[in-house]
Amino acid sequence: MSRSSEVLQFDDLKALIAQYAGSAAGRLRIQAPEPHQDRTALENALAEAREAITYNTELSGSQQTGRGAAIRLRFDQLRDLDAPLGVLQIEGAALTGSQILDLFHSLAIAGEYRAALLSVAERYPRLARLARQLVDLRDLARRFERAFLPDGSLSDDASPALARIRRDIGRQQKSIQESLERFLRAHRADATLQQDFVTIREDRYVVPIVSGHKGRVDGVIHGASGTGRTLFVEPLETIALNNRLVELREDELREVDRILCEITEAFREHAPEIAAGAETLAELDCLFAKAAFAAAYSAVIPRFGTSSRRMLLREARHPLLEAVLRKQRKAVVPLSFELDEEHRCLLISGPNTGGKTVALKTAGLLALMAHAAFPVPAAEAEFPLLDDVLADIGDTQSIAESLSTFSGHLLHMKDMLASVTPQSLVLLDELGGATDPEDGGALGVAILDEFRKSGAFCLASTHLLPLKVYGSGTPGVRNASMGFDDATLEPTYELRLGVPGKSAGLDIAARLELPASVLARAREVLPRMQADFQNLLTGLERQAEENTRREQQLEEAQRELEARRRALEKEAAREQDRRRREWERKTESVLADFQTRAQNALDRISASSGSTKTAERVVSRARREFREEAARVLSPEPAAARPPVQEGSRVRLKDVREIATVRRILKNGLLEVEAGNLRMQVAPEDVAELVPAAARLPENVRLVSGPPLDSSAEINLIGQHAEEAIEQVDKFLDSAVVAALSRVRIVHGHGMGILKRAVSEYLANNPHVGRFYPAEAAEGGSGATIVELRD
Repeated sequence: MSRSSEVLQFDDLKALIAQYAGSAAGRLRIQAPEPHQDRTALENALAEAREAITYNTELSGSQQTGRGAAIRLRFDQLRDLDAPLGVLQIEGAALTGSQILDLFHSLAIAGEYRAALLSVAERYPRLARLARQLVDLRDLARRFERAFLPDGSLSDDASPALARIRRDIGRQQKSIQESLERFLRAHRADATLQQDFVTIREDRYVVPIVSGHKGRVDGVIHGASGTGRTLFVEPLETIALNNRLVELREDELREVDRILCEITEAFREHAPEIAAGAETLAELDCLFAKAAFAAAYSAVIPRFGTSSRRMLLREARHPLLEAVLRKQRKAVVPLSFELDEEHRCLLISGPNTGGKTVALKTAGLLALMAHAAFPVPAAEAEFPLLDDVLADIGDTQSIAESLSTFSGHLLHMKDMLASVTPQSLVLLDELGGATDPEDGGALGVAILDEFRKSGAFCLASTHLLPLKVYGSGTPGVRNASMGFDDATLEPTYELRLGVPGKSAGLDIAARLELPASVLARAREVLPRMQADFQNLLTGLERQAEENTRREQQLEEAQRELEARRRALEKEAAREQDRRRREWERKTESVLADFQTRAQNALDRISASSGSTKTAERVVSRARREFREEAARVLSPEPAAARPPVQEGSRVRLKDVREIATVRRILKNGLLEVEAGNLRMQVAPEDVAELVPAAARLPENVRLVSGPPLDSSAEINLIGQHAEEAIEQVDKFLDSAVVAALSRVRIVHGHGMGILKRAVSEYLANNPHVGRFYPAEAAEGGSGATIVELRD
């Protein structure tokens, strides 16, 4: 699917995303993929990118504190392991100290990132799968890391032998220094010395003497100064000491080589795991570069349609154009459109420099990005699974092949027509251009119609009238235009669907202040039909703008009405609440007086050895009846009852325009309804109204409603005072006994346990209760009590 990659600047796009990678290996990974149509591979790769995006988002979100991702993964500190891994493949070859340090560093990162991603494996299973491919050799690295200094050289602690050799080297250097200092003292007075210091030549300690006095010194000359006036001489008495120093340094090199070989062999045993880990780190770097690009460009993970073919872009932007405009502190105007099986072709017209070519390139580049598993800069994106993107964009003139621009376009069209399939995306810029408008229009119509018949999705741009007419009257083709501001005579770069656009060539020429005589002559020779058509387009555009303005005004009016309705509802609720509180205050006053008189009566009954228990029940029932009567007085008049919903009822649902039909009333109380091709389950309260039947049912068809829900087996006491709750339970159990229920549930909640204890004490003394116990977890757990009633 790489036919159009060059013209759509796909490599430039990959270079842009590669800037977000931290390592050279990660950048190479981003540059590698090409668009393809392996659905499984694409969806897996996009799912991994989605997890990386979510990981970074969760890590950055302060609202996720305490449950955020483990650590931020950074890859700019990864070292290039190609050279060390190459050495490990050669038996007997040894790594250098710096290469071993690179391994230490990368293994530390690999181990840390493995642990971090595995710790969040439940939320990020795909990242965790990659993390399991990272080998954790940190223990091996720690075993050797103390042997090295920061510059990659071995420390004295690398081995006891190395430490001993280096001590011997130090002592030998001191002996040589002392020998040479004696030599210097002996010759300071005889003008033999050129300078009074010790230096090194050819890895041996020497002293500088005057070249004319070399006969006074027995020793070996190791070179002269640039002027020849100074000779660097190793005195005879120092030769043996220097020889021993050379031997010790050779011993040191042999020991260093032995240590490096030993460490190399330890890593060579794990070479396959290390190589696999390096590949995985590069893959993770690539994934998180995609995530960083997505955050920087507000990109989303694209979808690939399954049940139907559709190409949808909402608020899509060309990333390369956006990168350029950002530097100029300008914003990209996004574009939105949708193509499907019914409308597979989009024909875009409008002014020059109005953004038609950018629209085509945006659609093409984002299609390539999706088919290479890259996030795309858009609010939403869906593509059919494409086998190719065929683009004819730009100048195809070839001097070498003696082809004109028009001929080049035709040959390119010929190749595209031979290659197109129903799974292709075709992009045609300035269709029918570069030749006589009449011929170009006819050829453009014929070519576009051929691509339409192929079943491919197609986006084309044009200035030609025949193509605009073709787009207006051909099934499967939608017209669109790029916006143009008639007041400023400048393009707006906004894609408008439904109407063709005018070229505005004369308007732009006027804005650029071409001579008035030229403009007048141009308008004079402009064909009348074309002028009328341009005027018609102008009128349609103005009408579309007026419709948009009216829609905005209507939406604003609806928002104001909704705000007013909410304000009135709040005011009514406040008034009702005030009246309720006043009534409750009066009711409580009457109840208090009633309670006082009732208590006095109870005291008298108790004094006369009367039945206190019976009296208490009478008082409690009277108090409950009083409260119920008060509640009925306080509550507003009930609305007229709506007829029950039955199977076959036609209903209007909240938030659903289409009228639905009730197919079944389920046991759980939900309604199974069908609205058009959509079948769903809704709660009864989601029914806004019953719609009268359009016609009577046949005589042999009848609707039967399901059994009513049994709500008498449960009571909810949450939020009530203990005394009030016990009254409710008393009445509830009386009703349950009358209804011959064997088992009921009392919901009292957890809270501080006061309500639960009051209910338990009451149930323990109620003659109707056989036994009671806490509910199972599925029925509310300790927040509810199950009561089994006596027969």
